[in-house]
Amino acid sequence: MGDNQREEVGGGNSDWMSRLPEELLDVPLWNLAIPGSHDSMSFCLDVSSPVLGSESFLLRLTDRLFPCWTRPCIYRWSTSQQSVLRDQCELGIRFLDLRIARKPAGGSRLFFAHGIYTLMTVKEALEELALWLDAHPKEIIIISCSHFESLTDEDHIQLVEFIMSLFSKKLCFSKDVPTLRSCWSRGQQVIVSYDNQQMEWQHPELWPMIPYWYADSPDPKKVIAYLEEQKHHGRPDGFYVSGLNLTEDAFYILLHPFQNLKKMTTRALSLLLHWTAEQRPGPEGGGVNIVCCDFVGLSRFCWIVIGLNFKLLKAAG
Repeated sequence: MGDNQREEVGGGNSDWMSRLPEELLDVPLWNLAIPGSHDSMSFCLDVSSPVLGSESFLLRLTDRLFPCWTRPCIYRWSTSQQSVLRDQCELGIRFLDLRIARKPAGGSRLFFAHGIYTLMTVKEALEELALWLDAHPKEIIIISCSHFESLTDEDHIQLVEFIMSLFSKKLCFSKDVPTLRSCWSRGQQVIVSYDNQQMEWQHPELWPMIPYWYADSPDPKKVIAYLEEQKHHGRPDGFYVSGLNLTEDAFYILLHPFQNLKKMTTRALSLLLHWTAEQRPGPEGGGVNIVCCDFVGLSRFCWIVIGLNFKLLKAAG
């Protein structure tokens, strides 16, 4: 496979899975390189919403006393994407990190959250995704549903019922070994990881939590060192995520009062993407699978991750 053909697959990313070479169609999806977005719904955070109840007591107290200061600050440091799910999928994203929450005074509707709550509801976001999938019948999306801030048992039941009804026959069962060819033959396009064991046990369409390797550092060198250390311990057998996302703490924010997550990420991208380009997918101990990044539209992140799959051809050749 030459560079021109690689460019063709990676450059037009809205249908990149359907254009992978024949030799990759029977590879389990957890042995392919798949681009993902970290905190996929953080592009629509509601700056007027309160801080999450799971945040520290000090932060929640500060939010009650000085909301005009805390919420814009949280917004700057919690916004990690800048485009709707449809546009992320057009870029080539095939893993979505959805952190679901019940919003105070939000009624029965469910939202997303990252520090504060989103403006868009879960129903609106997933319906938009379903329409995109209808228009791209050979693309497969992995959805990770997690956190579930303040959800009740009834909320979980209704949410899972909605997911089942919306995606229906598009759902891939957790007992399957999904490949592109097997998913296409069954009309399956959606893998739902649901981080709630009770619901997972009741519904064979729901997959267990997908491990997420996450360094929890604002320093890209420490992120890379952490990911390298994890690789030496061996990769999980199924799906897993290597997170390129940086994380600030209160001390870092105090030292950088005029910065935000976008600026911090932009400065680190060159180093993080260089590391990414050196990786290879596959079942071996150091093989990457899903790679997640913040602000996925700022760089050639998707193209680089998709291009890693062609290393599998070289290995087989």
